[in-house]
Amino acid sequence: MADIPRANVTPPGADQKMFARLFTEGFRVFFLSAGLFGLFAGAIWTLRLAGVGNGPELAQSPVGWHAHEMIFGYATAAIGGFFLTAVPNWTGTPGARRGFLMLSAGLWLSGRLAIWYSGVLPPVLVAVLDLAFLPVLAAKILSQLVKRPKPQNVMFLLFLSYLWAANLLVHLEWTGATLSTAETGLRAGLITICALISILGGRVTPAFTRNAMKRAGVSEERWPQNTKPVDRMALGLAVLVPLLVLVGVPGVIAGPVALLFGFVQFARLSRWGGRWCLNQPILWSLHLSLAMLGLGLVLWGLAGIGIGGEVAGLHVLGIGAVGGMTLAVMSRAALGHSGRPLIAPRPMALGYAMIAMAALMRWVGGALPALYQPATVASGLFWCGSFMLFLFAIWPALTGPRVGAAT
Repeated sequence: MADIPRANVTPPGADQKMFARLFTEGFRVFFLSAGLFGLFAGAIWTLRLAGVGNGPELAQSPVGWHAHEMIFGYATAAIGGFFLTAVPNWTGTPGARRGFLMLSAGLWLSGRLAIWYSGVLPPVLVAVLDLAFLPVLAAKILSQLVKRPKPQNVMFLLFLSYLWAANLLVHLEWTGATLSTAETGLRAGLITICALISILGGRVTPAFTRNAMKRAGVSEERWPQNTKPVDRMALGLAVLVPLLVLVGVPGVIAGPVALLFGFVQFARLSRWGGRWCLNQPILWSLHLSLAMLGLGLVLWGLAGIGIGGEVAGLHVLGIGAVGGMTLAVMSRAALGHSGRPLIAPRPMALGYAMIAMAALMRWVGGALPALYQPATVASGLFWCGSFMLFLFAIWPALTGPRVGAAT
């Protein structure tokens, strides 16, 4: 593993070049936005848990702000950066132009500002601003996918629709149009993102591991193996489980389905050579995040049938699976698409471990009431630390020129 060097002198005009460069590729502006906002939102929430400050004057509860912004703020920025980078590669189409990237990033940011100032803005305006980003992103993706409309890629528009509908349910309650849909919307949003992780992680994790094994000369019988029936079951459950949550199916029904979904994740992961990756953080971070996904689904599914608490499962999913996988994918994609070696810098490797510790400490806080306060604060500190390390380690890849390209 090698540290990324930092320049000691900033040449004239470098700041203007860096700002312009952010809007040349989707991963740059959205992964940087996700990293900065993940740190900001995590710090605000951790300070509140520690009893330091009260945060902004919100129209919704602080817990509602925290959950909403981690799901529909942080995670949607990471999703936007991924799709705007990956879809052109899938379809052979040009990437989004500077004007679109500025527009879409502006819409995402306007949603964050609207929620932050929701205490003084009309609720309908807050909803309109916050709901605008995903349809624009989906329209762009659709315009590229029609050039090469493979079903396995077009289906991601369904998940973006789930995610938008979940956010709509939240705003319907916040605007007073409904009485109790926000909690369903928040839960459905998180589970939809987890379903995306199951599908995308199920593609890239064995593929990246297999490629690394090939380069290392590992014998073919040790390469990751996929089983079609299990993969098809994972895909079907990824489509079904968020839909069950979105339409309000009771936990006693959704719980066993989520349990099955979790066990399927473990079955797939067991055949992907995770132990071989233990000395390669850029790979084990993917495997660990998918393990967190399986564990979180099992815990959440058990809670649905009355065994254990739901909050524990949701936080393992939100922190360990979503937080872990987005950091793993954002760092790898930023390094690769900026021409840098696919080797996690030491700070980033530590960040992968810290996000897992954040999930563990949050689980401890829920399982042991006597330790709730220190454990949840520790979880927040680990979360913030992991994002600080991400920004420190990956900043040059996000804001600097591609290696070998003219500055």
